[in-house]
Amino acid sequence: MKKLFWLSVCAAACAANGEVKLASVFGDKMVLQRGTAVRVWGTADAGESVTVTFGGASATAVANEKGKWRAELPSMSASKEGRTLKAQGKSNAVECHDVLVGEVWFVCGQSNTELPLWGANPHFRDAYGAMTAQTMRKSAVRFAYTSNYRWSVEPKDNFDKQVVWKEFTKENLMGNSSFSAMGVYYALELYSALDIPVAVIGSYWGGTRVEPWTPKCGFEAVPACQAEASAKIYTLEETKASDKAPYHKGAHQQPTVLWNEQVAPWCPYAIKGFIWYQGCSNASQPDHYADLMHALYRGWAKQFENPNLKLYFVQLAPWGFDKIALIQEAQAKFDAEEPNAGMAVINDYGNLSDIHPNQKFVVGKRLALHALKRDYGFSDIVDNSPTLKSWKVEGNQFKLTFNDAKGWFVYNPDWNVQTGFEIAGADGKFVPAKLENLEVKKQQGYRSNGIMKGSELILSADGVAEPKKLRYLYSRPWYGCVYNEVGLPLGAFHIDADAAK
Repeated sequence: MKKLFWLSVCAAACAANGEVKLASVFGDKMVLQRGTAVRVWGTADAGESVTVTFGGASATAVANEKGKWRAELPSMSASKEGRTLKAQGKSNAVECHDVLVGEVWFVCGQSNTELPLWGANPHFRDAYGAMTAQTMRKSAVRFAYTSNYRWSVEPKDNFDKQVVWKEFTKENLMGNSSFSAMGVYYALELYSALDIPVAVIGSYWGGTRVEPWTPKCGFEAVPACQAEASAKIYTLEETKASDKAPYHKGAHQQPTVLWNEQVAPWCPYAIKGFIWYQGCSNASQPDHYADLMHALYRGWAKQFENPNLKLYFVQLAPWGFDKIALIQEAQAKFDAEEPNAGMAVINDYGNLSDIHPNQKFVVGKRLALHALKRDYGFSDIVDNSPTLKSWKVEGNQFKLTFNDAKGWFVYNPDWNVQTGFEIAGADGKFVPAKLENLEVKKQQGYRSNGIMKGSELILSADGVAEPKKLRYLYSRPWYGCVYNEVGLPLGAFHIDADAAK
């Protein structure tokens, strides 16, 4: 009898191990990406046939010798109707309920991404988070959070715990269960404009560099990143045994290790793209940062199996770093080089006393402008901050033309028209520059409303008869105050007339 009992226990255990399972990212209340093949995967007995059904469509896959299977559902239209996704095997079935179809975006980066809509620390939460969250009743907007503050030497194909999908409600966005404020505002902007389900998936970690969020194949695809591609990745035991093992003040900063742990298990979930806010921890190496961003993008696009994956990211805001313009220009360089990327300039919302500016609504809004114009048919909007198109020197003036600027204005809270432009002559000494094409109003209390004539910027500097160099936002306080006609700020840049010859 005992023998029969243990045989039955073993048989039951084997049957349980062979059950059809979905990967941990699939769960109740998830959102599937519309307009593309939807990849669904999991485990079963080797050779077992698994049929996935959803919304009247079905797809069948066979588990390989390792018990892994993957099926592809056909492209679907957006739907707010909660339906059931089912994976059926020979002896069991698993289901995910209240599944919607819409737009899915990943949210990633360091602490400015991590800054929550609401939390216990007044200096690390969104300024308007409580007001936003307490009236939230949007069941068609959802989020999943998978930051576990761990890292891995090798890519993982599953999370240790089931991913929990949640709706945008007061209960889910207040307190300890909150989400990235940047991600929340981005999702709300898309939902407001599109009126279809939107989901944001979050993995972020304060103080992290770009390298650990990048898969190895991304480094391999960029010639300037071969050192990162071939870097030895130390295990936790090795980091404890050797003072040479920790990488950039922490083993979790090694190339690939956060991707391996916190993002890889999502692949190849169908997503439209990802939004990114990071750079502070790489600010000391502006000459290499654009290369690293290319590696990040190429790696994500390959691993998510989406060659048209979009990357909309945030240029660093001003803070207490004397060479902030250098990393800002590196970010702008990547933006100019990658067609599927878009950069949100937020230099008008920095805080020199706090690396975490807390008005993330502006961040989400400016990121969403890129998506709305480039992905969702709002072709008549302006989504880009101005970028330098051409320049010339005439007499003692620089005359500049820009992309994405039909008009200009200057805004400072105290009505002054100082702008952060500087000009240098042959001696290389920079002095503050002034805008020659400001409309001046001779009224008591102020001398200009900040409106400029024409689409050019015309600048000169007292005492500089033959200008050779021009730069913008290279000196404290680095705040942007020059805007195009739709209120998008001009980013940092520089011109060297002699170098251009």
